[in-house]
Amino acid sequence: MTSRRRLAGAKRLSEAAFTLAEMLAALLFMAIVIPTALGGLHIASLAGTVAERKGEAVRVAQRLLAESLLATNWNQSVQSGTLTEAQRQFRWTLQNDPWDQDPNQEAMRLLTVEVTYTARNRDYSVRLSTLADSTLP
Repeated sequence: MTSRRRLAGAKRLSEAAFTLAEMLAALLFMAIVIPTALGGLHIASLAGTVAERKGEAVRVAQRLLAESLLATNWNQSVQSGTLTEAQRQFRWTLQNDPWDQDPNQEAMRLLTVEVTYTARNRDYSVRLSTLADSTLP
């Protein structure tokens, strides 16, 4: 009776184990899936960093446009500089061009600010524009 129990126990144990082919197939599957998943995580991380910096650059551009409109220092055709915010450097350029969409509106000017920022050693930029009345003091 004890030998039957041993045989039954050994049979259950051999049925519960993995074969070498199954182990190799699992390792091959993991060798394909893990690098793909890590690549996806890297891309997601880059997208998050770029989106965060882009939001900061948009806030800088909005502030520059608002300050330029209030100070009316946009009479020069091109201005540029560097601004530091939250320990990050933002390069900016402010352009003042005539608005030629309506020939009856000679007093309107198109103000465009472009802010360049760096994320993961690559340069990106955002551009915001608004119309301003050049006849107002």
